[in-house]
Amino acid sequence: MGINTGGSFSGLQADIKFDPEHLDASTIEASIDVKTVNTENETRDHHLKSESYFDAEKYPEITMKSISFKHKSGNNYTGIFNLTIKDKTNPVEVPFTYSENGNTASFKGTLKIKRTDYGVGGKSLMMSNDVTITINADTSK
Repeated sequence: MGINTGGSFSGLQADIKFDPEHLDASTIEASIDVKTVNTENETRDHHLKSESYFDAEKYPEITMKSISFKHKSGNNYTGIFNLTIKDKTNPVEVPFTYSENGNTASFKGTLKIKRTDYGVGGKSLMMSNDVTITINADTSK
């Protein structure tokens, strides 16, 4: 209906072994707790945790596991990841930037998925099938 709704998850857990000089040996595995969804609307958050959407009781985590990385230019990279939501896994391409500042490394990326590919929300004429996911993660090197 042309209404954009944002939200976030907290509780990111990740095992990051990323080395720009050795992309073939780099790996990233991450998960988030579905129950931490926050759209700043308690009713909507409760609905998103329900069986119709994320089914947080049965599928408590969303996971991503890297398959490969490619360097594009400068601090721009692309990663191919297996994204698992509700026990459905699909490969996704994630363009991201990687930067280092002292003892901190930052990853920033955006990807688009189709929610119905993961059984989230069912068919709807009112709700878009396209979802944009933004990932911002800072980690110690």
